Amino acid sequence: MKLRTFFLVLLLAAALGAWTGCQKRSTVLMEPPELPKDYTRPLPDGELALRKISDPARIPDYTKACSQLDGLAQAIDHSLRYLAKPSSKTFYPYGEITHERAVKTLQELKQLVAAGLPPERMNRILREKFDTYISVGCDDRGTVLFTGYYTPVFDGSPTRTDRFRYPLYKSPANLEKEPDGTIKGLRTPDGKIARVPDRAEIARTNPFAGNEIVWLADPFEVYIVHVQGSARIRLPDGRVETFGYEAHNGWEYKGIVHQMIADGKISAGDINLRAMIAYFKAHPEDVDRYVHQNPRFVFFRPEAGNPRGSLNEPVTPFRTLATDKAIYPRAMFAFAAVNLEAPVGFALDQDTGGAIRAAGRCDVYMGTGDRAGELAGGTYREGKLYYLFLK
Repeated sequence: MKLRTFFLVLLLAAALGAWTGCQKRSTVLMEPPELPKDYTRPLPDGELALRKISDPARIPDYTKACSQLDGLAQAIDHSLRYLAKPSSKTFYPYGEITHERAVKTLQELKQLVAAGLPPERMNRILREKFDTYISVGCDDRGTVLFTGYYTPVFDGSPTRTDRFRYPLYKSPANLEKEPDGTIKGLRTPDGKIARVPDRAEIARTNPFAGNEIVWLADPFEVYIVHVQGSARIRLPDGRVETFGYEAHNGWEYKGIVHQMIADGKISAGDINLRAMIAYFKAHPEDVDRYVHQNPRFVFFRPEAGNPRGSLNEPVTPFRTLATDKAIYPRAMFAFAAVNLEAPVGFALDQDTGGAIRAAGRCDVYMGTGDRAGELAGGTYREGKLYYLFLK
């Protein structure tokens, strides 16, 4: 079913240690005022998102996707590189899928993608040699809400100037995490753990002065990067550097758009990123009032190369998915059966996000820059999500 596009989803997969399973991106900058379904309905404790299809008639036809394979082999390589890390074994078996079977699945699929077969033949092989699993979705009927995310590009400076006055920070040295990456808090001089301040208190008291790593020209751009999880920053000397997620302050993400609508700042029918940016440029005095309602605060680090997902591997436009890694299999090969403006089809499950929770949500990475942002803003559609595993 096609749903009206209400919002722009922002986020970027950024570097995070391959061992961690914590969600890092806040993901949703703008949400619709009302959701038609509870896409974040949690599964019962211990249940996984996928269910094996036993009736061949319910396996989708992959023929069209088999004719659109650009970038897929590279994305498979990124997943295989992740699975080659000893830490990846921590997250397998996934149900009946062992780590060995996961690796062999991707190896076989890489060979198949590289073979250059006619789409009809490739479709037949996929149906014969691989088991297909379907996501139970938000309603136990397979309904998944697909949204989009991308990498913004902003101007910035490595030092504070009259123009660039709003910083991104690196993590404080005393930030403590659990082994799975969950934020514990700040270790105090007496050895105790204190909760990290929320966004408003950080702005008020500036406890992390000295940890600034880059400065931006607009406070709402800083907020976008926090929600996004990383960004590409153009520096005054012409270099463009990536700043990726390092950690957050342990507070839950809270969106701001509902309050802006309630206050009459933007209308429910005109929700888009440009409208929000335009509003805050016209009313800079309102930025703090709204963004401080979201207590989550994100810390960053400089990165070399392209943006990375939560597997600490590069994300690939239209080939990287973000799901809830507590219930979906890391790094695995998926088929997104959804009608989007930008074709997706086959993709790899390589990222996660703070608002991408439960079996009913899936984010598609759209790339870098304004066009990618437009595509992400047009991605709000129901579909179904399938995974393939070698028989």
